[in-house]
Amino acid sequence: MRLLERESSLASLGEYAAEAARGEGRLVLVAGEAGVGKSALVEHFQQDLPAARWSWGACDGLFTPRPLGPLFDLAEQLGGPLLELCRAGAGREELFRGLLREVGDPARLDVVVVEDVHWADEATLDLLRFLGRRLRGSALLLLATYRDDGLSAADPLRVTLGDLASQRSTRRIGLAPLSTRAVRELAGGSDADAGALHRLTGGNPFYVTEVLQAGMHEVPGSARDAVLARAARLSGAARQVLDVAALMGTRVEWRLLEAVTSCPAPAVDELLACGLVTGDGEWLRFRHEIARLAVEGALPARRGRATHGLVLAALAALGCDDDARMAFHAEAAGDAAAVLRHAPAAARRAAWLASHREAAAQYRRALRFAVAADAATVAELCEELADEAALLDQWQDAAEACERALTQWRQVGERLREGTALRRLSRIKWNLCRGEVADAEAAVAVLEPLGPGIELAWAYATLANHRILRYEHDLAEPLALRAQELAEPLGATDVLSDALNTRAGCAWIRGGAWEEQMERALEVALAGRHQDQAGRAYTNLVAMHGGRRGFAEAERWAAEGIAYCDEHDLPTYGTCVRGELASVMERTGRWQESLAISAAILATVGRSPSNRMCTVRRIGSVLARRGESGLWQHLDEAAELADRTGEPQQIVPVRLTRAEASWLEGRTGQARREAELAHDVAAVSDAWDRGAVAVWLLRTGSPRTPHGTFAEPYRLELDGDPAGAARAWNELGCRYDAALALAGASASGEPELREALRVLTDLGALPAARIVRRRLRGLGVRSLPAGPRAATREHPSGLTRREREVLALLCAQHTNAEIAAKLFISVKTAGHHVSAILAKLGAPSRAAAAERAAGLGLTEPTA
Repeated sequence: MRLLERESSLASLGEYAAEAARGEGRLVLVAGEAGVGKSALVEHFQQDLPAARWSWGACDGLFTPRPLGPLFDLAEQLGGPLLELCRAGAGREELFRGLLREVGDPARLDVVVVEDVHWADEATLDLLRFLGRRLRGSALLLLATYRDDGLSAADPLRVTLGDLASQRSTRRIGLAPLSTRAVRELAGGSDADAGALHRLTGGNPFYVTEVLQAGMHEVPGSARDAVLARAARLSGAARQVLDVAALMGTRVEWRLLEAVTSCPAPAVDELLACGLVTGDGEWLRFRHEIARLAVEGALPARRGRATHGLVLAALAALGCDDDARMAFHAEAAGDAAAVLRHAPAAARRAAWLASHREAAAQYRRALRFAVAADAATVAELCEELADEAALLDQWQDAAEACERALTQWRQVGERLREGTALRRLSRIKWNLCRGEVADAEAAVAVLEPLGPGIELAWAYATLANHRILRYEHDLAEPLALRAQELAEPLGATDVLSDALNTRAGCAWIRGGAWEEQMERALEVALAGRHQDQAGRAYTNLVAMHGGRRGFAEAERWAAEGIAYCDEHDLPTYGTCVRGELASVMERTGRWQESLAISAAILATVGRSPSNRMCTVRRIGSVLARRGESGLWQHLDEAAELADRTGEPQQIVPVRLTRAEASWLEGRTGQARREAELAHDVAAVSDAWDRGAVAVWLLRTGSPRTPHGTFAEPYRLELDGDPAGAARAWNELGCRYDAALALAGASASGEPELREALRVLTDLGALPAARIVRRRLRGLGVRSLPAGPRAATREHPSGLTRREREVLALLCAQHTNAEIAAKLFISVKTAGHHVSAILAKLGAPSRAAAAERAAGLGLTEPTA
């Protein structure tokens, strides 16, 4: 294919290669629709950069992929220690670091190409994130090509692109279709009408080329028709080889083709001459996946099944060790026994490499063919599927798989496995906000008669966890202690960490010393390399320090926890730690940052109820405090989910947030009802939650009398000392709470109310500021400071003039440093403006903000 209208893209690649050669490694995302010429661009650029070492990997869209397939492709080319790690079955972290060591030498320019990442497995996407964060100081140019048409909002690649776009080393190149002029140049010498050809092909280079090379006198209705027109001219022998190759993938080993078709030499020569495929060393390669799909789609189903059976047999004879590939052909051939051999093995390998989507797909494939399998086999497959679905936030699927496993274990009388299944099911149901403890209690009842063991230790730990989540610390403490006593002699340090974590939580609820025990839980988890337990400990360290308003410590642990979770690819706990950090920002008045983090969380957690609940409450809280629309859809969802859990630690914050939102809207009766709903379950809460409930009962005029001890700022306000309460809040860094203490007290005079108004206006807390203004006017005060500027109020997304300037530069792909230089502000200030923009637009990333701004027509030209 002749390369037209790609000069600027090639120039950009040359610029990025020069930067990488200077030790400023670059990740370049090359995007465009199928057939637009992404691979052709990179192949052409390779000719311009012969001095670099090039290595290529590709993702295959034919079947559920082999995890880290591109990395294994690269290892075959690079050899050395990386290839040895692959052959030794090393874990993903070793493989990632092995690749980085191989291509990260600052003394040599390496170009690594990963093609078609829209088909990438989960581990390969994580590999791109891993490399993208570590390019500084390396002479590595990493090129990733992908289709940008048809990506859904929930596509894992879209989330990955958002993560990568935030990295300083990332660059983007988007390839547009060809113009009519370029199509006319390509069609030179043919009798095709260039205008008609451009209209029907949309300027897609592959489609245009296929039409021209097919020698058709009329433009066909699709690229598929053009491909099949070329294939129709092949002889029977050549067409047979082409058809078989199309069922094997975009790249096919010659030896495998020979094993299935014998590949007569004249047929091979004819096939290579037709232009649909090319010879590439030991491989036959389709020039484009569009061509392979067209040929595959034209094959009759019966012939396809028979051919897949031949391919499966040939792969087995050749000693193929790629279980994912074998499972694909086994399913297509309808060979149940082969599916049950290869799909579970492929799933376990995928799980080992943290490609959980691929693992779940393989377990589902195996279960489709397990009709005649014994109950124990089915139960084990269901349990493994449940674990993978849980890691994917597919909690309803996890619950169904676990319940099916439980039925199978009961059917065969396996009491030990039944107890374990009940324990697993109880954790899954908690994530569905179906927080009943019956399954956890049943697990203990089943396992206790069987005697001490790791399963019973986990059952005690899990039941203790359920109890602490309900603030039933008197029941949780002895259960956690039993789990600890069983775990220590067994050397079960994962259970030990879990039990210590829960015991620290019990101490925290009682108001006792908890830090030392929680830090020990973390130390045990880190020493034992129990990543989930480490993630839980980091989450609770941030949550508990934040809950005690120890914000400096909370932020310190959050930084360490986020780094750990990102380094070890723990998205679930990484989300939890970020959520707790967003709560710290909510409490300290950094609402724009809190919204930005919360929006990013919602973009990644999908429909998982437990992950959404705290996030939507937090978003609703900030929107209410800023007087923005859309708060009740978040707070209604939060209330429905919190009530389902039955847990005071979830219900109290949600109901108090709803009470505050109603109060700010002037609906005092509704606010009172919400505060009383919080009071209904607050008796077992800690002093901070009890204090918050008591204050909102007072502010809303409830006749109820709260009991128990209260945290100091709340106690001072309840004792009629709003100024003292405000001082206490300010010492903690909670300016909004300090202002509310002054604003809501009948004893506050003009000086206190003016101070409250100043703080609330500075925070952008417009509804509370309006309440204070009314009180001041009621005192006869007439000279009051103005509210936000009209231009800000009238902007459709509430952006200030400066934020609109920053947005325009953000849309032009400027970094924070570049924005700061252009606007003569600090880099830190530029970062704050970007965070505010992301929050106001509800965008999880800079790229998403630019896309949303373009769609809303918000961008303005900036010099």
